[in-house]
Amino acid sequence: MIVAFEDLPRYRHEVAMVDGAFDPLHPGHIAYFREASRLGAPLLANIAPDDYVRRKHPPFLPAARRAEIIDAIRYIAYTHVNRFDTEAVLEHLQPRYYVKGRDWEGRLPARQLEICARHGIAVVYTDSVVDSSTRILEAWARARGAPR
Repeated sequence: MIVAFEDLPRYRHEVAMVDGAFDPLHPGHIAYFREASRLGAPLLANIAPDDYVRRKHPPFLPAARRAEIIDAIRYIAYTHVNRFDTEAVLEHLQPRYYVKGRDWEGRLPARQLEICARHGIAVVYTDSVVDSSTRILEAWARARGAPR
């Protein structure tokens, strides 16, 4: 189910939030969702807006399309297309868990950690890092001789 920002408080303290651009979606994302689902809370996928993705690369799919695809994955109970930033979503949603890949350990923004500490949100790091969308796109561009 795709949910609006205004509806996020309805899921407060009940969900585990996974977060990312998911552009392009790859098997590492599925492993991330699968591992996060083992926490026992329904998963809410917070999808980064196109403006955020553009800082790394042109969006492969617009956020609304990414949301449709991610919402169809069996591990995901709720999908949210972020219009703001992760900090705004953490404040408004206050999930039970904020789940990130182990590659984010020691790299999460201080503001996100502060919000989690203030609201009792458990930060959980998964060992599901398999690949990266950026690496996949860079390899694709190199294979086609496109400049990066």
